[in-house]
Amino acid sequence: MTTTDPSPAATARPSLRVARERFLSGCPLPQGVPEEVVAAWRRARFYGVPHDLEESPAGPPISRESTLLGAARPVLDRIVPALGVGRSLLLLTDERLRVVWSAGNVPGFGACTVLSEQEVGHNSAALALRTRSRAEVHGPEHFLDRWQDVSAVSVPVLGPESGQVLGTLTVASRLCAAGPPHPQAAFAEATAAAVETELRARAGRGERVLLDAYVRAAQGPDRAVAALDGRNRLVSDAAQRLLTPEVLGALERTAAGARETGFAELPEGAGCTARITPVRLDGRAIGIVATLEALDASALPVPAPSPPVALTGSSVPWRHAVGRAVELARSREPLLLTGERGTGKSALARELSGTGPVQVADAAQDAGLDDALPAWQPDRPLLLRHAERLAQPGVAALNSLLDRHPDARLLVTYTPGAPAGPCLQRLLDKLSARSVTLPPLRERTDDIRDLLPALTPRPAPGQPPLTWTLDALRALELYPWPGNVTELAHVVRALAEHRRVSGPVRRAELPDAVREGPAARPLSPMERAERAAILEALRRHGGNKARAAAALGIGRATLYRKLRGYRH
Repeated sequence: MTTTDPSPAATARPSLRVARERFLSGCPLPQGVPEEVVAAWRRARFYGVPHDLEESPAGPPISRESTLLGAARPVLDRIVPALGVGRSLLLLTDERLRVVWSAGNVPGFGACTVLSEQEVGHNSAALALRTRSRAEVHGPEHFLDRWQDVSAVSVPVLGPESGQVLGTLTVASRLCAAGPPHPQAAFAEATAAAVETELRARAGRGERVLLDAYVRAAQGPDRAVAALDGRNRLVSDAAQRLLTPEVLGALERTAAGARETGFAELPEGAGCTARITPVRLDGRAIGIVATLEALDASALPVPAPSPPVALTGSSVPWRHAVGRAVELARSREPLLLTGERGTGKSALARELSGTGPVQVADAAQDAGLDDALPAWQPDRPLLLRHAERLAQPGVAALNSLLDRHPDARLLVTYTPGAPAGPCLQRLLDKLSARSVTLPPLRERTDDIRDLLPALTPRPAPGQPPLTWTLDALRALELYPWPGNVTELAHVVRALAEHRRVSGPVRRAELPDAVREGPAARPLSPMERAERAAILEALRRHGGNKARAAAALGIGRATLYRKLRGYRH
């Protein structure tokens, strides 16, 4: 039962307050409660968040050399006086929703170290991170008792070039009687924009400092030198002959935490040593310069097998999706993998099905499942691809199979697009409790650098691995990849098989659409919201621009024009 007393402002939402009380006591909810609010409460219950939580759990340790915090602190320190003593609270989180900075005070909000839904339930910061746009949560929309008289607005802070969400900026206050928009929404958006401007200025300085350090270390044609900062990579020709994907990965990991000059820990059989020197900006380590030396100049190391592409990636959206899929796949029950075309649904399904024999059915070739289902053995996993292509007899047969074998070892891939018919919708509803949506590549561009070596064919003996110039990597990360990982794989394989020049891949070698890419420019808050809505419509309709435009109520030409406008 809720322990907080309603404030006068809370009378603006009596139905939600009553609905929350009924939800917590297990009673039927009244009519008219927004479904997204009920879903948020259910997620909090699923995560085991206690509604009477008094203090947030201690969050994981936070690096004091956070790029986001370093850029944001001067901006935040300047605007703190505008908060109003005792009336507002300003919070900055990182991409894992750990609070890295706070100022001000709101009665009832209390100390907070982490704002993830798994720890504190529904809140504006978690919603802004998920939607990549401004989000508000008011009073009883929160799950926690102590936030019933609090209104909060959060704005995502985006990376200057990658467009990835680096964190969130939240302003919390007493419950707003008038409801949305939050009276300090414009203040939150302006503060986030100022932080992004500072990030953009610092990113340019960091790249120049890294380039200068590389040039100083690489003097001489035979010096094997690489400069890395976790985002940019500069590699000399001599270093290309020594670097394998595994060594590059080890150096990338070292770059993230290097503090002192020394030798990097490389994988066994690397065939070389790497002496690293931190690159510093304003007293803070931003990357490394690695000087490589071969252990045996007569024999290059044999690269170890790359990890499966289906499991490659370290971004938060990808780790969350794969972790959830792995967890669900441990039991002998059906599993539904959804997502845009090319996101890796079938490849991940094969990894999850284990090393034994797997029966594969493709609805794109056998829409009625006339061949697959009669031959299926209940003790063998069944992988059904392209469930959206199923004809009605195939859907009916699959529904019947699940009614007879509710614990069937069935893995289904589904690409959203055209509206599902009643029979297919029944199947999707049946599988929805055990479903995972894979994020599109444009929402996990941090993983592109991990995917490149995994997608690159093994080089011929004596040939160096495929590497990329900084400019080419930037183009790959800015391109929206409508075909997702599949499209990226085609580009990488074509380059590996057909290029006739040596050295790192340059931007000029990329396909026209990738090479021309969107020019980096800051978007206004309205443009960001509009762009997020368009990308969400494209995601829901499998990348089909005509259907996305129809769903948004605009012409296809207008959608194309807007997408072009965001890139120039």
